[in-house]
Amino acid sequence: MSEFIKKLVIALVFIWFFSLSSLAQSTCFLAKEGNNILKQEGDCYERHSPCSTFKIPLSLMGYNEGILVNETNPEWPYDKKSGAQLKIWQQPHNPTSWMKNGCIWYSRVITQRLGMEKLKDYISKFSYGNQNLSGEKGKNNGLTHAWLSSSLQISPMEQIEFLEKLVKSTLPVSKQAQVHTRNILYIEELARGWKLYGKTGSGYASGDTDYQLGWFVGWIQKVDRKILFVYYLEDEKPETIPAGQRAKGQATEKLSKCIETL
Repeated sequence: MSEFIKKLVIALVFIWFFSLSSLAQSTCFLAKEGNNILKQEGDCYERHSPCSTFKIPLSLMGYNEGILVNETNPEWPYDKKSGAQLKIWQQPHNPTSWMKNGCIWYSRVITQRLGMEKLKDYISKFSYGNQNLSGEKGKNNGLTHAWLSSSLQISPMEQIEFLEKLVKSTLPVSKQAQVHTRNILYIEELARGWKLYGKTGSGYASGDTDYQLGWFVGWIQKVDRKILFVYYLEDEKPETIPAGQRAKGQATEKLSKCIETL
């Protein structure tokens, strides 16, 4: 089978599978391998708060600046003054547990050590979304809040373009910073030897504390094959389970079923 026919079959399989069920609450699903967009559904150009997916660029900055050292260092102690809302955050964290648990106070230690000027410089070099780090209106808290249902916004299409540079190690930071970041994004092994890498994000749409937004962004990898994906949803009614967690579950289920045909 020629390489062209093989890629065409893969694309048709993705189109067939993802057309079997509607995305209900989701407003965008993207899947891409190489230069081929395997699936694009919904509005993938509207920008939204990145929420915890911002830990991906933040990790790159931290490693590039030497604030972060490797996958397990530094481990910083929990400070009660940080006001961590979740019990799982109320303990020491290292880069791997920070990424896994979505620990906000660890993110804020990094941004505060970076400072606003460096943060702005990196966001500009990354061409990350709207690059607005002002934070909540009138509060001057961009260094600690800009990415949390606030001023910084990014579209699903921009997310996948950013991820593409990360997996290719073409972002304007050291190669090692990109290797460490990819490593701490590893989640689990799926069927047929495929590995799942990604980050969830949960927040609120347009500052509305009743309706959540959720992200799951990343890629699946088998040897040298990588399929990037972005899954974004907005709730139409109040939900109790974090939207990012639901986005991860829905996206992983779809990806797991699809790789059975690859």
